[in-house]
Amino acid sequence: MKHGFFLIVVFTLAAGAQAQVQFSGWLSSFNTFRLNKRFSLFFDAQLRSTDRWEQAGTIMLRPALNYHPSQSLTLTAGYAAVFGRRNLNGLSALLPEHRIWQQALLTYKIKRIAVSHRFRFEERFLPRPMAVGNELTTDGHDPAYRFRYFVRSVFPLTAGGNSFSKGLFFALQNEVFLNTGDKTAVNGKAFDQNRLYGAVGYRLPGKVDLETGYLNQYTSTRNSFINNHVIQLAVYKRL
Repeated sequence: MKHGFFLIVVFTLAAGAQAQVQFSGWLSSFNTFRLNKRFSLFFDAQLRSTDRWEQAGTIMLRPALNYHPSQSLTLTAGYAAVFGRRNLNGLSALLPEHRIWQQALLTYKIKRIAVSHRFRFEERFLPRPMAVGNELTTDGHDPAYRFRYFVRSVFPLTAGGNSFSKGLFFALQNEVFLNTGDKTAVNGKAFDQNRLYGAVGYRLPGKVDLETGYLNQYTSTRNSFINNHVIQLAVYKRL
């Protein structure tokens, strides 16, 4: 597919190593609200489980402001509060990571197929776990920087003209994550992770999409890889 969904080279090289296998579930809500012709608000909230759905692994709250210089281009700046599970000395807790992020989103259509490319940069402040008595807390934060490239297409499964406002669809996407700058606080490598995703959804009137699918998250750690098999349920509130 000439529009390049998967970045196969990066994903295949990463998959060559032996990986730890996990299974988890993600609940996601992505919302965009129009303010005027040029500006809109974005907010997404996500809940992700740990391996085998044992407990909450990540809680994410991500607000942002969108600027629309044209119909096909959206520029965004935002903040994210990410509470990720950390384990130390037999203790476990959700510790806060703070992110500042910027992105450019390019969208267009090929007949009835909607295509989007997203380029995102994140300034991350990762928690430094510290055990205090019987509690796990944060002893400051370490900076890290990450670039993300995402490509997604939505294929209508119902008949119609060039527009698609209601009915079944199939979504296919891929996202690659690359660490930049000082990598001491992360895995020490440029490659961070890859997420390959396919889903079936239904588009409702009022610009709402309901979607469920399978996501393969392939993450590089300092010494190995984690292959996480994810079932995701998502709701999209579109412009």
